[in-house]
Amino acid sequence: MATIDAQHLRERIGRFRILIIGRANSGKTTILQKICNTTEDPEIYNTKGEKLDDTVVESSIKRGNHDIKNEMVFKSNPGFVFHDSCGFEAGSEHEFEDMKNFISERVHATKLEERIHAIWYCIPMDNPSRTFQRSEEKFFIECDTRHVPVVAVFTKFEALRPVAFAEIKSQLKGLSTEERSRRIAQRVEEVFMVTGVLDRLSDPKNRTRAKSHVRLQNMNQPNANCDTLLESTTFALNDEELRLCLVSTQQSNLELCIKYAVATLVHPANRQFGSLRVEYEVYQYNIARWFPHVKDNIWKDSIIRALQPLAAKGSLFSAANRLIQIGIATIIVLEYSACLLNNLDALEGIDSAVDHYLNSPTAVAVEKGAKEISRRRCTKEELEKKIFEFILENRMRMSFASF
Repeated sequence: MATIDAQHLRERIGRFRILIIGRANSGKTTILQKICNTTEDPEIYNTKGEKLDDTVVESSIKRGNHDIKNEMVFKSNPGFVFHDSCGFEAGSEHEFEDMKNFISERVHATKLEERIHAIWYCIPMDNPSRTFQRSEEKFFIECDTRHVPVVAVFTKFEALRPVAFAEIKSQLKGLSTEERSRRIAQRVEEVFMVTGVLDRLSDPKNRTRAKSHVRLQNMNQPNANCDTLLESTTFALNDEELRLCLVSTQQSNLELCIKYAVATLVHPANRQFGSLRVEYEVYQYNIARWFPHVKDNIWKDSIIRALQPLAAKGSLFSAANRLIQIGIATIIVLEYSACLLNNLDALEGIDSAVDHYLNSPTAVAVEKGAKEISRRRCTKEELEKKIFEFILENRMRMSFASF
């Protein structure tokens, strides 16, 4: 696995750029706010980088003069840039052509920082009889997004539950709460399939097909999140550099960081059952780069120095065990350090987390667990699953609400 320096990557790619498409009131703004851990509205910038007044933007949209080229940026996470293609669902051919041209320009942009990296197409489910309208049909049949993945986002999915309940209400009498819930959930799936939206998305006539789809529900709740959307988008990306850019930009899903850090851990570990030589400092840094708080503001040498004590911990009886133990310890420490950012800067947080780990029962558990994991040969996928589950079971406990 080639080494990718997160800081150098940001200099080349810039910010992660997403085009979000969907009808009015499909939940787009709420999604973006959840992604960026905020309840505030975004700041809007024109193509010259000039900030636009909110009232001017709202007035322009009402007059039908929305500009898809405008950039939406949230103060809470300026590493994301969003573009909104609102307007063409109303039947405006001009708006639709603007959107097509924008996609074509940004897919083929010569400057990496100007390219769009993913497209989220929001389809609300609050009207099951009209899920796939003319606007969706035109987009998927006529637009060509080339290598840029499209993720279909079924918003307001909770709206299907009362529909399902009404259809089988008479059949639920006398059933246990558990059985009622099971049957309603089953009926929700049936109602969703009857909409035909998945068939429409996979229609052979489509020039563009959704790389994946996710369901979002109850997004107005404070504890709701977009973790499934982030994970689905990450897996949909074909380029590892873009995956790193997305994972190291998002600040709402630590488990996504862990999952990709584990993949980095497993790549050499799976080969180390043979005789591959590994540079452990580079190995630890390659794991660290997946965590957002270890991106632009810490020098690589400082990260390596801070994490180095983890490489000397425990009795390391084989090369594979050494890699697995060091990797697991590094991930656990980095996740814990992310939760110390309210009181410490990133590097101080890593130093503190390392000290805490080395003097905690977690270190003993990791030493024992790494030995057990490394004893058996298994596939790459099996190894990733074992290590990921072990890490989640042995996290150094703290509130993981934000970082």
